[in-house]
Amino acid sequence: MYKKVMVPLDGSKLAECVLPHVETIAKGNIVESIVFVRAVEPYILPVTAGDYISPSVWTKIETEQLSAAESYLNALIKKLDYGQVTIQTEVIEGSAAQSLIDYATKTGVDLVVIATHGRSGIGRWVWGSIAERLLHSVTVPVLIVMPPPCHSTKT
Repeated sequence: MYKKVMVPLDGSKLAECVLPHVETIAKGNIVESIVFVRAVEPYILPVTAGDYISPSVWTKIETEQLSAAESYLNALIKKLDYGQVTIQTEVIEGSAAQSLIDYATKTGVDLVVIATHGRSGIGRWVWGSIAERLLHSVTVPVLIVMPPPCHSTKT
């Protein structure tokens, strides 16, 4: 039923709570490929009088962020075994929610599996909800997993 599943991860253990669900989907022989996606937000430096970052330092910071995201995904997939399912990784740049929405739309994923941090109230208003934005913006099913620790960390 699902040929390509997108799994956005932010590098946290909380986000990785989706992995058992992804494994179940993969081993159910209903998918061809799973792509683990990490969105890297642009580096933003608070600007104050006299602060300056040279273009070379700026480029180095951005390169290190992308490299760290790639290393994280590569280390993660080494631990996974989904049988015949193809596992891919993708690091994308930009605002996390919009970049993930664009990626899902352009690459033809059939299902998105994502964890929610379980924010509510002011925390949700300030930080937003990437899972919620995906749910309302993509035209494919979205499986949102709320891990048990989220129940005690709502803000």
